[in-house]
Amino acid sequence: MALTHVTLTSGRTVEISELRLTSTYGGMLEGYPFKRWNDGIVDGLARRTAAAFPNTPTHLVTPHRDHPDLPARGFGPVELLPAVTCVGFFRSSAVDPALDPVLHRSALAVAWFHTPDIPSGHTADPALRAIPWEEAAQDFEL
Repeated sequence: MALTHVTLTSGRTVEISELRLTSTYGGMLEGYPFKRWNDGIVDGLARRTAAAFPNTPTHLVTPHRDHPDLPARGFGPVELLPAVTCVGFFRSSAVDPALDPVLHRSALAVAWFHTPDIPSGHTADPALRAIPWEEAAQDFEL
């Protein structure tokens, strides 16, 4: 059973059947977020997503990086990612229209950064809705 449905900008409706949320900076004990630190967080999220769903293609939605007007310190300017990392397992109808829609579906594991809201319908984050499903997802047999 789906947690929610998201309508992509392509018009395809996908369902989210699993959703994992974690704090983006939960492991940061001291210091401040900066570009190189955030690059490691983004790369790590992509690797964890691929490891969590080894038989499913993965897609990383490029996060928005905020640069507040704060003085630069030892590692450079402050750079902030959204507060929550999200990993979701998405399913939809088969990408290949020639496949039997009863026997085949498509799947994609998606990682993105956002607020704690669960995405839904046409109100989901535009970057999440812009996932290139036909290129990124993989069909499978039920």
